[in-house]
Amino acid sequence: MLTSLSIKNYALIDHLQVDFNNGFTIITGETGAGKSILLGGLSLILGKRADLTSLRDKETKCIIEANFDVTNYKLEKLFKAEDIDFEPHTIIRREILPSGKSRAFVNDSPVKLSSLQLLGSRLIDIHSQNETLQLVDDAFQFQVIDALANTQDEISKYSDKRLEYKKLNKELDQLVVFQTEAIKEHDYNSFLLNELTEAKLKPGELETLEEELETLSNIDAIQEKLTASNQLLSDEQTGVLSNLTELKNTLKQLSGFSNKYEDLYNRANSSLIELDDVFSELETFQDDLEADPNRLAEVNSRLATINNMFQKHVVNSIEELITIETELSDKVLATLNVEADIDKKKAEILKIKQDLDAVALVIHNKRKKAIPSLKKKLEAILAQLGMPNAQCNIELTVSDVYYANGKDELAFLFSANKGGDFKPLKKAASGGELSRIMLAIKSILTQYIKLPTIMFDEIDTGVSGEISNKMADIMAGMSTTMQVFSITHLPQIAAKGHTHFKVYKEDVNEVTTTNLVELNHDERIVEIAQMLGGIEVSNSALAHAKELLN
Repeated sequence: MLTSLSIKNYALIDHLQVDFNNGFTIITGETGAGKSILLGGLSLILGKRADLTSLRDKETKCIIEANFDVTNYKLEKLFKAEDIDFEPHTIIRREILPSGKSRAFVNDSPVKLSSLQLLGSRLIDIHSQNETLQLVDDAFQFQVIDALANTQDEISKYSDKRLEYKKLNKELDQLVVFQTEAIKEHDYNSFLLNELTEAKLKPGELETLEEELETLSNIDAIQEKLTASNQLLSDEQTGVLSNLTELKNTLKQLSGFSNKYEDLYNRANSSLIELDDVFSELETFQDDLEADPNRLAEVNSRLATINNMFQKHVVNSIEELITIETELSDKVLATLNVEADIDKKKAEILKIKQDLDAVALVIHNKRKKAIPSLKKKLEAILAQLGMPNAQCNIELTVSDVYYANGKDELAFLFSANKGGDFKPLKKAASGGELSRIMLAIKSILTQYIKLPTIMFDEIDTGVSGEISNKMADIMAGMSTTMQVFSITHLPQIAAKGHTHFKVYKEDVNEVTTTNLVELNHDERIVEIAQMLGGIEVSNSALAHAKELLN
């Protein structure tokens, strides 16, 4: 519900501040007084694009602010989805800067224009004779039928399953593409995998092989150095072990004279033990070391194999080759298993299709049951609106396509005249007839779902007499469950409003300004009298106006 509207520096409006009530609100004014300007400002709140030409004073920014009571609109999910702070009393603000830049805010948080448009569509529905495209739109027609059929829960369930169905089909497509590509690469991948598997690569193997190659390639030099080292340690006259043994014995004797020599003896003894161990290992290395041409050839061959693999796979380590081997193994295995995966995915899709078909059938049956009631209500209201011969033919057929709201295809056919052919609405009804059909449908919808504020912009153009009274009664009836605005030139409709505003122009300091003012009871009598008989108000016009208001 729109509770207030403030407009500053917009077109002919200098500063306008107005509060609105629930119920049926009338807006009247002479042609050219600025009713379209008022709607233009409101449209900016709903997400319409703005430009610099909207500014009254090009040096000052334009600010349009609207307050809404959204307590009963169930918009929490929408606010959360658009990352907007939810407030039961929501404030929307648009600013147009002198630079031409536009900004939008919801509850003082900046928002994108797309978010504002989405939110705006749930808050206000502006409807005029020139804006009846919604009526011929399948989505809107289904919304009407589904409101009567009470299919919201089934459609929600269907929507969830349809998302799962689309997801599974996408996964199936990916598997088929993978299979096609994998078959092309399977033989080559298998060859590479066999080559790596047969190599039996081990982490750290390269370093071990390179060290072994270095040893086998330098047997004579190593043996020579080991022999020299052995002699340095073991020679009876000059060997380190003999001399160190003699040193140890000497220090042993010294330790008998004083404890201060004990540490020297212990250190010499430790060195002797360590060198004796080194000597033992040298002898072991000498015994184990022998030339092995066959092993040298094996090591060279193994290293050549590994290096060839490095070049082929463009890597520098065995660990990387092992990783590639694992990846190839996965690819080959996936290729071998993809047919089974495809069959499994098809079975899942078949199951979800069966579930979808079952829910879609429930939706179809509920819609089919609701159509006669919709047809009867619609034709009855249209008869009141001066279309006594209007007939609707609503055809519902089940297709093979999984649409967003079910599998149904809808043909909303209409005939305005007795004996006339049924044709689609956009071909069978004039602009005025479409407006009356839309009014009838909106009035039916208010009985089933919570509609946003609706603003009828001269929907009564071309209508007069009793029909205008009926239109006014319908709009007043709608206002018992929602907020309804009507911009009108008809006194019969203006008299039915609970609240009445007048749009007017005035010249202030030789500058024309548009204003909006709420009329009291006496002012309403004068305004309706002028709508009946012109600016010069006669006593009969005043009497007629009072009669209409009473």
